[in-house]
Amino acid sequence: MKAILTVIMMLVLSMTSAYAHTSAEKPNEDVSAEPDEKNIEICTQNLIAIGKAIQAYQKEHNDFPEWLSDLHPKHLADANILICPEDKTGGKAIASTNVDPKMPVSYGYQFHPKYRKGKSQQRLVYGDAMPLVRCRHHANEDSNCLNLSFSYKIYRSPKVWEHAPETIYGSHAAAITVFEEKLEQHPTDMRFFELYSLLTTLYLEVGNEQSADELVKRFKSNMKPDLWNYFTLGDMLEKMGRSEDMLEAFKEAEQQHPGNRFVLGRLAYVHKKLGNIELAEAYERKADPTYDLIGKPVPDFSATDLDGNPISLEDYRGKVILLDFWAVWCGPCIAEMPNVKKVYDTYKNDGFDVIGVSLDTDETTLRDYLKKNDIPWRQIFSGDGWTNPVAQQYGIRAIPAPWLIDTEGNLITHKARGHDLERLVAEALKDNPQPESK
Repeated sequence: MKAILTVIMMLVLSMTSAYAHTSAEKPNEDVSAEPDEKNIEICTQNLIAIGKAIQAYQKEHNDFPEWLSDLHPKHLADANILICPEDKTGGKAIASTNVDPKMPVSYGYQFHPKYRKGKSQQRLVYGDAMPLVRCRHHANEDSNCLNLSFSYKIYRSPKVWEHAPETIYGSHAAAITVFEEKLEQHPTDMRFFELYSLLTTLYLEVGNEQSADELVKRFKSNMKPDLWNYFTLGDMLEKMGRSEDMLEAFKEAEQQHPGNRFVLGRLAYVHKKLGNIELAEAYERKADPTYDLIGKPVPDFSATDLDGNPISLEDYRGKVILLDFWAVWCGPCIAEMPNVKKVYDTYKNDGFDVIGVSLDTDETTLRDYLKKNDIPWRQIFSGDGWTNPVAQQYGIRAIPAPWLIDTEGNLITHKARGHDLERLVAEALKDNPQPESK
């Protein structure tokens, strides 16, 4: 539950839409329908064979394997079964976290050491219908993954299967039944509270608003004034279009958790929905302390770039700088990159430059993206993700975070994106003509 709510909170602060898929996650578009159907059938048989191998492994070891490669060769003689026929990379995992340490594997194993604790908790909530092994190589407009469940059933689902529980249980009615039974057994156990929000969606999708209303009442009677509970309640009320009630819920949350930036950000969001623009802006400034830096000098930093050369803001004094906090795994960052590149190409000879601060952890992935997309400006990379020293220095809690800095080192805005980026850069350069090169 906390993972889901954290995502909601980060979206509130960054004021962005949900993360888009990166280009690496998009399905191949040059595959005709006929061979794809054949490959889906082969992949389905692969998943069935993997399921049988896992069962045999469990019988011998009384546990799940750490990695799918542990099944080979004793329980899965043919290693080719671990490669989906639609996988053009031959088993190279998209995310470094999912790389099998022993051999190429196309399939996403949901119970390897880095996932096992979290997935065990999810299994407690969702049962054996949830995915155990996933294939992302057959995405279409209706679904993104072919799944083998813990109960060894095959089904299709979106990438985030929790958002469409009807796909893992077979129907809306079946999902509602399962979730209601879980909440009846654990009405006050916070580990199950995410089901309240999911049930609200299911009831609304089948047109049962009365049951959704009753669910809100039940949740209010069972919840404690915990921060996470207010976000669950707010999510339920938003789905039902009850913005005024949502506002009251977060006003109460503000009383219980004064100064909490996530609550303040949510109040800004609700006020904006209700048309209370001045209040929305006031709460937005409370939620994001970087607003106070606008018009003031941005503190200098000292770091090394991706090539090991020293770099600082002072080096760029006299130029308009976009200090761009981003990552390859961040969908909105990737979606914005063509715009940043366009503005860079337009104004690079007029006194504009970009410094990237990558919050990635995999240097190879970062370098591959920069090379493939011909990104020319310098990058700061530590491999520490969110604890990147420069990001920590500036209090970065959500990305993209594009800080635009004027020629004197003052912050123009920390949200220089979209159409605003070119306009703001042009305005900042207008009073700073560059000398003609001889």
